[in-house]
Amino acid sequence: MIKQLVFGFVALSMVPSGSESASIAEAGEFHTALSEQVCLANNIYWEARNQTKEGMIGVGLVVRNRVLDNRFPHSYCEVVHQGPTRPSWRDPDVKIPVRHRCQFSWYCDGKSDDIIARELDVYTLASDIAHRIYAGTIDDVTNGATHYHANYVIPAWAATKIRTVKIDDHIFYRWEF
Repeated sequence: MIKQLVFGFVALSMVPSGSESASIAEAGEFHTALSEQVCLANNIYWEARNQTKEGMIGVGLVVRNRVLDNRFPHSYCEVVHQGPTRPSWRDPDVKIPVRHRCQFSWYCDGKSDDIIARELDVYTLASDIAHRIYAGTIDDVTNGATHYHANYVIPAWAATKIRTVKIDDHIFYRWEF
């Protein structure tokens, strides 16, 4: 298993060097362009790896639309990791996500987040999509969606949002102001 593959290279560190620009998140963490794209690529991979390219783009655009919406955190990593946390039993100073309470289920499902080796081509595609979304070169096929769900569930929140489009197995919604 490979932890992360980023744009054809294995990402070994997310610590910003002097030449990388970084922003400080509300939690005091550094977010570089690379770390933001890795968070987005991981979310695209885990949420939509069995969808078409357009479906993967749709999932990525929901994260981007949330970053642009003042009701959500201001970085890709913060949006992907949003949800309640609790102290780790191993180290009470380390916060871990509360299982099954995250915005994106893969992040707190308790399963390994290692990329499946036989799916490296899928992760490479997710990384390419993440890079293009981060660079702003992909048009919004979701019509401003900030939410989505799989077509086999009907979450209670869906009645409070405006449906925008269905792509593959996901139904997308916009949260009006």
